[in-house]
Amino acid sequence: MEDRDLDVWHMQRALHLAAGGQGHVEPNPMVGCVIARGAEIIGEGWHRKFGGPHAEIEALEIAGDRAEGATMYVTLEPCCHHGKTPPCTKAILDAGLGRVVVAMRDPFPEVDGGGIGELRDRGVPVETGLLEVEARNLNAPYLKLLKTGRPWIIAKWAMTLDGKIASRTGAGRWISNSESRQIVHAIRGRVDGILVGRETARRDDPMLTARPPGPRTALRIVADTHATLATESLLVQTAREFPVLVAIGPSVTDTGRRRLTDLGCEVLVCAGDTPDERLGSLLDQLGERRLTNLLVEGGARLLGSLLDMGQIDEVHVFVAPKLIGGAEALSPIAGEGIEQMPQALLLDAHEFRQVGSDLYLHGRVRR
Repeated sequence: MEDRDLDVWHMQRALHLAAGGQGHVEPNPMVGCVIARGAEIIGEGWHRKFGGPHAEIEALEIAGDRAEGATMYVTLEPCCHHGKTPPCTKAILDAGLGRVVVAMRDPFPEVDGGGIGELRDRGVPVETGLLEVEARNLNAPYLKLLKTGRPWIIAKWAMTLDGKIASRTGAGRWISNSESRQIVHAIRGRVDGILVGRETARRDDPMLTARPPGPRTALRIVADTHATLATESLLVQTAREFPVLVAIGPSVTDTGRRRLTDLGCEVLVCAGDTPDERLGSLLDQLGERRLTNLLVEGGARLLGSLLDMGQIDEVHVFVAPKLIGGAEALSPIAGEGIEQMPQALLLDAHEFRQVGSDLYLHGRVRR
């Protein structure tokens, strides 16, 4: 095997390992590491949980003394600062590695080229950019949070073959089959927050929990400008067990806020004169809390606003072989929408597959 092919092979392994941290490490990035001598892997690891050992440290512990003179393949620039763990650059230098191959630079301000620079300054050859596109795709939510201060938005909906998410009377349970709903529960179990609009909370009375539980317990969020979330709703009734945040407008009275806080909900005031301004305020505040992945489960008005704002990053769509018709029946995305077909958003890295009787589509919005 050629040296270049060998490097790619080891970095692919490191990327595969890194993906094992999804849902466990956020708001930190997912990172994987392989240490090798030629084709032989002598150590490997990944960042397994927030605050835990970094991928490089796991791999170095396995490699032991054999790391001296070997090559390290790591999907993200090694850290060079004291955070929750000591700097990885020090461990790399102490181990005497002969070469380090880095997929991408870490834009985190306390790293941002400093780790690569430190290793090079101490005489360690560092190569960068190998499978960088794949590494950036893996950590796209982390990169968006760093760049924009807002979470990665994952839009999810189930619809009939004629593009409806509910009948003309508002009935929408259940459009998708049980296998599709299992996929949704798995997504819920790895995200930081789940957002719905006021009408979805009223009409569907959802729990918005992952069943069975996943690695994360998502913050359940309702965009509810006038604080009308019903006291008897499942969200409110379970607020002391699973966290609920109600995002309200500035005009809600103290009495209206207390009704929800007394029942165990957190109330967050979102400034702005228009719904889009208040939604932008909500996203900014969630970003300040370091929420990395936000799943949005509707309704159509909320998804339409996010689409018009250019904030939807990823979609998960379940299409059921059903027809319900009705001019008044809801479609998945409202809002202003586009004017001409060339303006339509396209999906990259999209995947189609059959799930029982449903068709499942997953992809990322092309930027």
